[in-house]
Amino acid sequence: MRDPMAMERANLLNMAKLSIKGLIESALSFGRTLDSDYPPLQQFFVVMEHCLKHGLRVKKSFLGFSKSLWGPLELVEKLCPEASEISASVRDLPGLKTPLGRARAWLRLALMQKRLADYLRLLITRKDLLSDFYEDSALMLEEEGAVIVGLLVGLNVIDANLCVKGEDLDSQVGVIDFSMYLKNDMDDYRSEERNSQIASILDQKNYVEELNRQLNSTVHGLHSRVDSLEKSNSKLIEELAIAKNNIIKLQEENQQLRSENNLILMKAQHHLEVTQGDTSLERDTYKQSRQGLDEMFNEAQRQLKEECQLRQDVENELVAQVSMKQEMELAMKLLEKDIHEKQDTLIGLRHQLDEVKAINVEMYQKMQSSDEEMKKKNDVISRLEEKTNQITATMKQLEQRLQEAERHRSSAVEGSRRFKLDFANKADSLQRQIELREKQLQQLETDLKIEREWRQTLQNDLDRERDMVSQLSTEALQINGLKKEFHRLQEENIQLKTICEDQEKALEELGSKLSEYVNAHKRLKPDELLGGQVWLKDKDATHCKLCEKEFSISRRKHHCRNCGEIFCNSCSDNELPLPASPKPVRVCDTCHALLLQRCSSTTT
Repeated sequence: MRDPMAMERANLLNMAKLSIKGLIESALSFGRTLDSDYPPLQQFFVVMEHCLKHGLRVKKSFLGFSKSLWGPLELVEKLCPEASEISASVRDLPGLKTPLGRARAWLRLALMQKRLADYLRLLITRKDLLSDFYEDSALMLEEEGAVIVGLLVGLNVIDANLCVKGEDLDSQVGVIDFSMYLKNDMDDYRSEERNSQIASILDQKNYVEELNRQLNSTVHGLHSRVDSLEKSNSKLIEELAIAKNNIIKLQEENQQLRSENNLILMKAQHHLEVTQGDTSLERDTYKQSRQGLDEMFNEAQRQLKEECQLRQDVENELVAQVSMKQEMELAMKLLEKDIHEKQDTLIGLRHQLDEVKAINVEMYQKMQSSDEEMKKKNDVISRLEEKTNQITATMKQLEQRLQEAERHRSSAVEGSRRFKLDFANKADSLQRQIELREKQLQQLETDLKIEREWRQTLQNDLDRERDMVSQLSTEALQINGLKKEFHRLQEENIQLKTICEDQEKALEELGSKLSEYVNAHKRLKPDELLGGQVWLKDKDATHCKLCEKEFSISRRKHHCRNCGEIFCNSCSDNELPLPASPKPVRVCDTCHALLLQRCSSTTT
């Protein structure tokens, strides 16, 4: 005879196949969304209810015995967090009062969500949790449950719109209508056509789902790339703001230098006008007074021409500095233009997600080139700043020299000659200082390169030392583990040594006592004792008769010479003379107490 539970499982599996197949075929022929009044859908829920009730354990309560489907279905919320929304909505429904009604509502909501097969697959994989609700031979714990869950995947092609709130799910009676699944030959032919249609539809559905998964993965990758590009764009915008601030500062400094140059030119023109007036007056006076002053006038005029030549040189240097400033401004404008072009390319990248990889490589190369250009332009700007500082210093020195020239111009020819000599000496010293500064600048650049190389070597040495430290730390951990293992083995060795010494002592005592036993056996009969008691054999005793401790190598056996029983050393560590033996022999604690009591009674 077959197992009745196996027969029930087979019947339920066949009914589930028929109901799922009929529901898919009728739904595809129906051609629109299913509602609660659709008969094949109602029969499907009835069959699923019977499948989930098979082998359900009976639970005791105050009202009696009950079987509830809501218990195992409620576990899905713990296994899959996505099912918490369904469970919460089922608990919040006002018309449901029984656990069976909640289970029916849960099945309908899971079908509308097209996740019924996924939820039940998670449930049957946890047989350790289902064993609390089902018997061992229940359908949910056997292979038939996995087959039914596989069949439920085909229901994902069905769209259902079920009104759970107004339906009375507590009082429904689940009866299977077999008349819906009894078909003739014509129906079989139509079912084959429908099966082919369903197979093609399922293949299309699987293809669309796989395509959707691939598109989702590509969309996630593109989103991450767009986020990285936005971060790089924000960094470029910050760098652009910093560059703009630097440009504004340089423009302000340029304006200050221009204003200072204008002031210097105005002062020089004023001084020239004053000197021209003075020279004209002196020339008139010299013509009226002496003819010898013509030579002094010629010398003064020659000095004036030299000063004009110096002023022209200073103006040329200023014009060169202004041109360098203009070139710097053009370079900064070109940098802004490059940054705007990069921003335009970033905006274009968002609209061209299919070509992200190639454009990303180009942007990376452009960023590297722009970084190199920025470094070069920063170096040019720093050099221009140094040169402007040098020009300001030279301008200040020239102003001092002009003041000294004005002071000494009123003096005689000797003062003018001294001024000329001093001016020439100072020009030579300034040229020397400029050369020295250029040499210092070159030396500083070489020192900077050497320092960068030295830092790179130090960084490499530091990385090597870090690797060595990590290796040494791992070796130290291994050594510590070996030390702990060595200490543990030493402790075990000490314990084994102590046990071995105790056993050797016990064996020595056993040998000495064995010789005594041999002598005593020679004097006694094989089956009787001194007092006529029966001698208990060693193999018949495994525990001490008094303390009931098990005998071992360290806990040896000892016979009592009075009663013949076997005891341990602590329970038979007494010696008394017996009537059969004048010498003191070993007796147990009980015999020792009895013999002492007899002796005391005889003496009295």
